[in-house]
Amino acid sequence: MTTILLLRHGQIRANALGRWHGSTDKALTWRGRRQVRRTALHLATCQPEIAAIYTSPLRRCVGTAESIGKRLGIGVEVREDLREYAIGEWEDLSFRDLADRHDFVNRASADPDFAPPGGESLIEVAQRMVPTFNAIHALHPADTKVLLVGHGAAMAIALATLIDQEPAGWTNYHLANCSLTELVLSPAPYVNFFNSTQHL
Repeated sequence: MTTILLLRHGQIRANALGRWHGSTDKALTWRGRRQVRRTALHLATCQPEIAAIYTSPLRRCVGTAESIGKRLGIGVEVREDLREYAIGEWEDLSFRDLADRHDFVNRASADPDFAPPGGESLIEVAQRMVPTFNAIHALHPADTKVLLVGHGAAMAIALATLIDQEPAGWTNYHLANCSLTELVLSPAPYVNFFNSTQHL
């Protein structure tokens, strides 16, 4: 069977500060680069059968993917639809402000069509992420493993949609920086392991 190994990017400064950087494009921190080096070593040692690497276009993911690709000797393909959940005018707010001032997570979870001003809804993110997962899966023959480097919220929405048939369950799928999750899509979606960080 074809499996998709989901990898959240390494740490950026907003992660350390507890701020939402959906479409905001920032590079990895020193700690993030160290996380990526450890992940690359782990994958080269334990997952050498990875056949392809796909990534979000944002720098934190491209930097993560390219470092791992260099270690594995694999090129990286950018997929625009793997970008993070964008929340428009609320970008770069702290998680505390998003909760206290906007009740963001509760509003989005209660109404998957809700979108912050200038941002996306859970449904819109699911409608670009899930078809991209399926398209990548369809490109590869059975018994292939591919690596997909993406973002915590967008991948959580995709997992909730695939596993639970409901994007509102996204808060059940928290992904740590440089965590690994193994997803199988066929014959029915399931997860072999989730949010593994032992390699860090």
